[in-house]
Amino acid sequence: MQFGVEALDQHYGSAQALRQVSFEITPGECLAVLGRNGAGKTTLLKCLMGLLTPTGGRVMIDGADGTSWSPNRRSRAGIAYVPQGREIFAELTVGENIEAAARAHGTYGSPAMEEAISNFPVLREMWKRSGGALSGGQQQQLALARALVTQPRLLILDEPTEGIQPNIVALIGEVLRSLKGRISILLVEQYLDFAIETADAFVILSRGTIVETGRAGAMSRENLTRFIAV
Repeated sequence: MQFGVEALDQHYGSAQALRQVSFEITPGECLAVLGRNGAGKTTLLKCLMGLLTPTGGRVMIDGADGTSWSPNRRSRAGIAYVPQGREIFAELTVGENIEAAARAHGTYGSPAMEEAISNFPVLREMWKRSGGALSGGQQQQLALARALVTQPRLLILDEPTEGIQPNIVALIGEVLRSLKGRISILLVEQYLDFAIETADAFVILSRGTIVETGRAGAMSRENLTRFIAV
């Protein structure tokens, strides 16, 4: 998917949360957006998904101006979003969460559905358990599988490792790296080691402004740490 933003601005009243943010995601790669808390990362993702309408600038999707597109239209275009906090359907079972997403996107019973589930073996074990009864790590695996059954061309992730035990973080990293080359990934992440292991390129936000960009091999850990350390 060709995806990017051009001169994106976002205001909350008199406060400006995003200032002239521009970048493109290279198809099949992972772009990590880093920054301290309050840098504007989650606001940016909400603009990308149509949950907020930017004050200025454009969201470009496959060469078209998608700034005014609804979240549903963006989803239909092949964009999947796993928000911070996961937002699974707690009252539905694991199976019902996944099947609902698959049916909505016409992938129920497809190889893509089976592949998405097989990435996270614990989900088969928990198939009939309610989403609300899962641990945080299990819920994150469910949220990722639910996104992947839709066969996205762009996967947007907001803090996927937050509060997750190390072995699950490692599994999520393996899955994301296996997806590169097939789909594009936009990753917002505070865990620097995970971002370095996963991303091909970085965008650094500070107070709503891009202050640094670069390819993974050209940006040192020390430089990245300088922008995200509290």
